[in-house]
Amino acid sequence: MRTTISRQDLAVVRNLGILAHVDAGKTTVTERMLYLTGTTHKRGEVHDGTTVTDFDSQERDRGITIFAAAVSCRWNGHRLTVIDTPGHVDFSDEVERSLRVLDGAVAVFDAVAGVEPQSESVWRRADRYGVPRIAFVNKMDRAGADLDRAVESIRQRLHPVPVVVQLPIGAEGDFTGVVDLVGMRALVWGDDGPAELPVPQNLAATAALRRRQLEEAVAERHSAAFEEFCERAELSEETLTGALRDLTLTGEVVVVLCGAAYRDRGIEPLLDAVVAYLPSPLDRPAVGEGTDTRTADPTESLAALVFKVHATATGRLTFVRLYSGALRKGDTVVDAGPRRRERVARILRVQADRHEEVDQAVAGDIVALVGPKQARVGATLCAPDAPVLLEPPTVAEPVVSVAVEPRVNADSERLSVALARLADEDASLVVRTDAETGQTVLSGLGELHLEVAVEKIRRERGIEVTVGRPQVAYRETVLRGVSGFVYRHAKQDGGSGQWAHIVFDVEPLNPADPGAPGMEFGSTVVGGRVPAEFVRAVEAGCRDALATGPLGGHPVSGVRITLTDGMTHTKDSSELAFRTAARLGVRDALRASAMQLLEPIAELTVTVPDDYVGAVLGDLAARRGRVRDSVSRTGVVVVTAAVPLAEVFGYATRLRSRTQGRGAFTTRPLGYAAAPTR
Repeated sequence: MRTTISRQDLAVVRNLGILAHVDAGKTTVTERMLYLTGTTHKRGEVHDGTTVTDFDSQERDRGITIFAAAVSCRWNGHRLTVIDTPGHVDFSDEVERSLRVLDGAVAVFDAVAGVEPQSESVWRRADRYGVPRIAFVNKMDRAGADLDRAVESIRQRLHPVPVVVQLPIGAEGDFTGVVDLVGMRALVWGDDGPAELPVPQNLAATAALRRRQLEEAVAERHSAAFEEFCERAELSEETLTGALRDLTLTGEVVVVLCGAAYRDRGIEPLLDAVVAYLPSPLDRPAVGEGTDTRTADPTESLAALVFKVHATATGRLTFVRLYSGALRKGDTVVDAGPRRRERVARILRVQADRHEEVDQAVAGDIVALVGPKQARVGATLCAPDAPVLLEPPTVAEPVVSVAVEPRVNADSERLSVALARLADEDASLVVRTDAETGQTVLSGLGELHLEVAVEKIRRERGIEVTVGRPQVAYRETVLRGVSGFVYRHAKQDGGSGQWAHIVFDVEPLNPADPGAPGMEFGSTVVGGRVPAEFVRAVEAGCRDALATGPLGGHPVSGVRITLTDGMTHTKDSSELAFRTAARLGVRDALRASAMQLLEPIAELTVTVPDDYVGAVLGDLAARRGRVRDSVSRTGVVVVTAAVPLAEVFGYATRLRSRTQGRGAFTTRPLGYAAAPTR
């Protein structure tokens, strides 16, 4: 049976993410939301491994969120879809994909630590997608908790305009409730939840002052509130709530609440704030490009974005956000990029690792689909007769690599399939085969990211994997060559033999740049002393010889070889003979030349706050890095350096430790340079 849903029904929908630095308490906040809305009947605890959203075995073993998990609940007549996102920097791509499809977010901060490194990172990502946010200062019951200090760190490091709508009652271990500055009432938590009480007498003056500051901050930025404030010298609760919503949707202010999620304090007002201030799908701008756009309307043509793919034991789940239209079981949709048709067999409303099958999904819904076989993260699924292309989430470039191989050779094929599935699920994981070393290289956003990926293969596929550092692809080059090198190849095994005589020069291709790539072959032979077909065979033999150099068996590059003379035998000369003569002769010539080992060089672009520049520069120097440029921007410095690739392994972890997680870097290959003498 099909249910008719109007556009206005979407006004009660909230799609939000919970964002935070690791250990700020966002998973506990999510679990308390589920418990207090009646979605679960028992409080999930991170330390007990009983949370709904951290359902993966690795998440429970490690006590951190690794994979973004979606859950649904209801509060005051509104339907909330909440995505609990990872807080560790290695899994920031999960946050990126989630933010692309969310309408709003709750940023959770530790009341003691304030803004932490990953808080800063996810905040910037939310800025990039224009996601409205409210802030929840958690752990108000901890020793050293200070709401004002946490709010000031938000103001200084994230640069929004935070407006505090609550005043804590009690401090640290005595934190028992809050004063609601919008409704001017006290909420005090006991064993049976919050009790609504008058503002305590000892906080009345402070609450009145904070309420006045809140009104002034809102009136400065909202025209209707300004008019009422000028007329009445105060704002009504209705006007204040409406103005705070408007300013939150435009990003002009960030509403700040506080609580202690672990002790169930502050979650009900947070849920009220989600409903009151964060946007519905109707409040978000249209999607698409140019005139081909879609609005949040179930009656429009379908437009949905794939933001997550997950391979389960029972099949492939494709997670999508519907921006317009409706989707029903059995529908055929088009993947707009490759124009490939996909059939939707089932539609699932997701509750972390549990699923409820539904007949249809409409604009504003976040659901999982069974049926699409090839749709990747970032794909747009649309109606066959109304194609549209939506902006995909940004995929971070990998910065750390490891070599992987099966412990048992018989598992090679299974490992290849498992790695391909990993890359299908997580676009920030890149699998490639090194053409020179033959190693299978897995690249990702950090060492923990790769560790989790490898462990997933072990646990879910039953494949034992050996992990090691990838071999660096060294090169060799000629510093000083030889001239007039003579080599004669003569071989007689009975019947026709092999005979070839060649004279050639070996020299650097570019003496000013030993790391110059390539090989150049030429011939100055005259008079037909070496026929043209034999010259081509000599070139092929030279290239064969350059595959392995004399220093360590590495490929030789940056060399010029010139054939200057030669002789043939009327009976025994052949292309094979001249190719063999060139291969063996060039090897001997290289051993007689002055050779240089070359190592690959990467360009590192490191972005760090001003306070950590010295530590970063010292570490780059220790890694034999050469700083090429340094540019100061607002609060940060961007350092560009050339660093040997062998020294880049492990740099992600070192940079985070040196900068308290606030540094970031990208790499790109620069070429080759002389390696130090060992």
